[in-house]
Amino acid sequence: MRAAIFRGPGQLAIEEIEREKPGPGEIAVEVRAAATCGTDLKSYRRGHPKLFPTLPARFGHEFAGVVTEVGAGVEKFTPGMRVVAANTAPCGYCWACTIGRESLCENLVFLNGAFAEEIVVPAPIVARNTYEIPDTLPFEAAAPLEPLATVVHGMDESGIRLGDSVVVHGAGPIGLMFVRLATLRGAHVISVDQSAWRLEQAVTAGAEHTVNITDLDDDARLDAIRAHTPGERGADVGIEAVGLPPVWEQTLDTVRPGGTAVWFGGTPKGALMSVDTSRVHYEELTMKGVFHHQPRYVATAVKLLATGRVDGMSLITETRPLEALVDSLEDMAAGRGSKFALVP
Repeated sequence: MRAAIFRGPGQLAIEEIEREKPGPGEIAVEVRAAATCGTDLKSYRRGHPKLFPTLPARFGHEFAGVVTEVGAGVEKFTPGMRVVAANTAPCGYCWACTIGRESLCENLVFLNGAFAEEIVVPAPIVARNTYEIPDTLPFEAAAPLEPLATVVHGMDESGIRLGDSVVVHGAGPIGLMFVRLATLRGAHVISVDQSAWRLEQAVTAGAEHTVNITDLDDDARLDAIRAHTPGERGADVGIEAVGLPPVWEQTLDTVRPGGTAVWFGGTPKGALMSVDTSRVHYEELTMKGVFHHQPRYVATAVKLLATGRVDGMSLITETRPLEALVDSLEDMAAGRGSKFALVP
């Protein structure tokens, strides 16, 4: 079968490999759509020791498809079922899992290999983070399950309440999902980005105001954002959905006294930022880092997609053949698209 093989930074190609048979507790799934994401782009450019501890390796983790074969002991799924799976599952017994912090599990089981004609889903993911999807949900719309589950996690940590003022920094796929979920929660959302095209998408997702910060200096940016908040004091909640330290700082700067900054976008290892500690103390600011997802957030994300409350298709810029994977990653890097659905 055809599958994307990663051999190191910048070395990614579609190759012919042998099909795998599912072992005990596993299922084989014919991939009907696999979605690109920011993690794919970062991994393609600089590698990812946690996702790819050994090379060469299969590539991709957002997908939906049809079960073709099940391993011994699998009763929940049968061939022909339309399914979607998350990219990991926690162990359930390490210290983090036992205190309810499954996103920090020390023994996460990862899934890689979605950019292919078929993938075998590991048994722990089959058991805890794989779901049947209805016929009404297109495979392309279901594929972004994993990032949506992480955003559900971020929403849970944010404390956003009905009527809150929320600033979402970044209008890429993650930022758009935050805009949508914050809107569903009844918040007044301001979307901030440097792309007019992305900001138009944010309005469609529910943003009441947009701020294009292109060519604005730091003070002008803050003034433009705060102008849309009650009393121009700043937002109740600020969400960073870019993954750059300067935007982390900007997010904290745009929340009101007593407000909360959610730092969601992953930064390069060792990246540093500056914080006005006096302001954090005297204005009683809350700063939260949020990472990954948990099974309960995956379950919620599936419901959001299946019911149409979140339109997964709205996140997809274009559907392309599998062979367009590298071109699609390059287009993402150049800002020519947000997410691409690849169909084998």
